[in-house]
Amino acid sequence: MVATLNKADVSRMVRECVPDADDAIVEYITGYLDENSNVGDDEDAISEFVRPLLEDAGGDPDAIDRLCQKFQSMFDSHQAANKDSQAGGNKGGSNGLAKLLEKPVHMQSMNAVSATGKIGVGSVDLEALSGRKVLSQVDTKKLEKAEAKIAAKMAKRAARVEYAASKLLDKKDEIDLSAVNPILDYTSTKGKIKDIKLENFDISFAGKRILTNASLSMAFGRRYGLIGRNGIGKSTLLRHLSKRELPVPTHISILHVEQEMVGDDTPALQAVLKADQWREHLLSEERRLNALAAEMEKGQPAEGQTKEEFEQEREKVSTDIREVYSKLEAIESDKAEARAASILAGLGFTPDRHHNPTRSFSGGWRMRLALARALFCKPDLLLLDEPTNMLDIPAVIWLENYLKNWPNSLLVVSHDREFLDEVATDILYQHAENLDHFKGNFTQFHATKAERHKNQLREYENQVQYRAHLQAFIDRWRYNANRAAQAQMKIKILEKLPELQPPEEENSIFFKFPDPDKLSPPILQMAECSFGYSPERALLNNINLDMQMDSRIAVVGPNGAGKSTILKLLTGKLEPQRGLVHRHGRLRFALFSQHHVDQLDVTLTSVEFMAKNWPGKSEEEYRRQLGAFGITGMVGLQKISTLSGGQKSRVSFACLGLQNPHFLILDEPTNHLDMDSIDALTVALKQFQGGVVIVSHDERFIESVCNEIWVCEGGHLQKFQGDGIKEYKQYVLSKEQ
Repeated sequence: MVATLNKADVSRMVRECVPDADDAIVEYITGYLDENSNVGDDEDAISEFVRPLLEDAGGDPDAIDRLCQKFQSMFDSHQAANKDSQAGGNKGGSNGLAKLLEKPVHMQSMNAVSATGKIGVGSVDLEALSGRKVLSQVDTKKLEKAEAKIAAKMAKRAARVEYAASKLLDKKDEIDLSAVNPILDYTSTKGKIKDIKLENFDISFAGKRILTNASLSMAFGRRYGLIGRNGIGKSTLLRHLSKRELPVPTHISILHVEQEMVGDDTPALQAVLKADQWREHLLSEERRLNALAAEMEKGQPAEGQTKEEFEQEREKVSTDIREVYSKLEAIESDKAEARAASILAGLGFTPDRHHNPTRSFSGGWRMRLALARALFCKPDLLLLDEPTNMLDIPAVIWLENYLKNWPNSLLVVSHDREFLDEVATDILYQHAENLDHFKGNFTQFHATKAERHKNQLREYENQVQYRAHLQAFIDRWRYNANRAAQAQMKIKILEKLPELQPPEEENSIFFKFPDPDKLSPPILQMAECSFGYSPERALLNNINLDMQMDSRIAVVGPNGAGKSTILKLLTGKLEPQRGLVHRHGRLRFALFSQHHVDQLDVTLTSVEFMAKNWPGKSEEEYRRQLGAFGITGMVGLQKISTLSGGQKSRVSFACLGLQNPHFLILDEPTNHLDMDSIDALTVALKQFQGGVVIVSHDERFIESVCNEIWVCEGGHLQKFQGDGIKEYKQYVLSKEQ
């Protein structure tokens, strides 16, 4: 960068200009300016990339103008210094487009310029066409350099966006949430208005506009489902609310469940209890005041303290203790442990695991612990991001029933339609930088949205017809003396009509798995199979299965019962300790793991990853395969690390297709997929000519795809004799009662 300015100076200047800017934004701008010392070549680089970031961070427009002008002037000086240093050996070099018109050249010495604007393409003789000599003032070498420079600039602009996204996405979230969400005495906020009304706000992330001039209203006590396509910015909206980057009233407590909790030696039950910081504060005060009171019982004033002062202090301690006890009683602190244990049990933690240290749990169970802590705290606004992803069907049912009685405000991002139907009282639909509000659950939203779109389309068609009628009248009569005045009036009416925008049409998503070659039975059988990870304790006993090419089987049951283990036994990743597994000699499996993201090399592009693991095809064939799962355009050439969770899932599905399997084994395939992608996967599985085995908690997905349900619990796998997943859900509820 400029020799007279270092990164610390740039960081200080940005901080002075925009004091409230996030560390990630400051670090990005500083790193970007430092790594792009020739940014002055692009006249719009500062205005197009640095300025918007400063504006989004909330800076004063005049201060931002001065800072951007200062950056531009420094880069201009840096450019001039570089040119002076190169003047001795590069006098004839390019100095921008302004010096292209220096050296005359005859067009006969060049190939013609093609329609694409590139030199050396085609063989048209312009001199022969015109019949005369054409003298051009264009220096061809300089023109070629200019074209190369323009191409480099376009590539650099694309790289900037990727650079910004990677910097901001890789940045650890170091914000101290306790600073923006301090410990609140929630007994003192009773009676205060806790509705949230935010108007005309914008949200941007990594240089991409998420919401523009949006409004958000949430009535206290209502439960809102936030839906929208993958990558639209739903999680970003939740983070802005939790960090109070949107002006939520300070007396409203907020808790955001987004990531699994960090494991340590704290027992699970104690970790849940500690989540209520106000209760922990009161208990700490109780211990401190009781110790102080016990010390005062000795009746000895401190050195330099009168007896009267000593009595006054003892009376104050006594009053403070009574107040603490009163507040502990008001929050029912004595019932807290029973309530925490009940929440843990509902989320699948057996009583013997309540006192296990949190570090002993896997990532999925720690995610449940984070959810349990949030439910125990009862914040005024609870923010949940895909809470059902790590839950089995019994836990999802419990969570639905628990949230239906949630007394405060709830905003939940979910793609599980049945869950939203059970929980949501309102739907917020995020699309095209807008946020629309619909009353009712998901089913009501879907019907209302379809009717609203139909009305918008009808209104659009009427407007098009009306404008066409006006234009036809104008075209017919504008030059007729008798009708000219009327035609002029119609012209004025047409000019005053607002710009016509067609209703938003969402692009459809389609998935397609290749159909396998036919196999003759028997295809896949398990006979009296038993398995355990240790010889002393069997996890599964006496499993019997017979699967055909048209099988559509859902394996359900509580977490830890062995569902994923069954899938590994089917595919041969594990072998039974007893019993027999028969697989057809030409049978091919494709396994979609619940932790499929861990199997992707995020440092590669999707095309590179496929070529590395399934070589032998051209880039076009890999891109065509990705396109069959909604990864289109340049997305397949982006690094996997820059893709959203849903896009990573689609890449994994595309990789399954490359294996041309006879059986698809899918472990929680709908996690991270948006509703349109789930619909596309449902259709693709229905059309697939091979067998399908699914482990899933998504009720609607199971009902749409599978015709058999197998229940894994208590060490056994048995076919459910009831009628579909809804009856199994009733069976689970009846067991809990």
